[in-house]
Amino acid sequence: MSQDRCKLCGRPLTGDEIAVYRRMVSRAAEQFLCVSCLAKEFGVSEALVYEKIEHFRAMGCTLFAGSGQATGNSGVRRT
Repeated sequence: MSQDRCKLCGRPLTGDEIAVYRRMVSRAAEQFLCVSCLAKEFGVSEALVYEKIEHFRAMGCTLFAGSGQATGNSGVRRT
């Protein structure tokens, strides 16, 4: 998974970014978008995408590993 990069901007992806793309776009996806590009594609804020990550994790969606907070590259929770 560490080799995965955003198919639009090329930024390395986190596990949560891959999981939210699979949850919202296609579980069979092999290429993904980072949160920034996914938000732009859907016409929503990055904050909303991070809220959805937390929502899906709280629902017990198995695509999201662990029970940690959604983080960006900096490791800081985004709100």
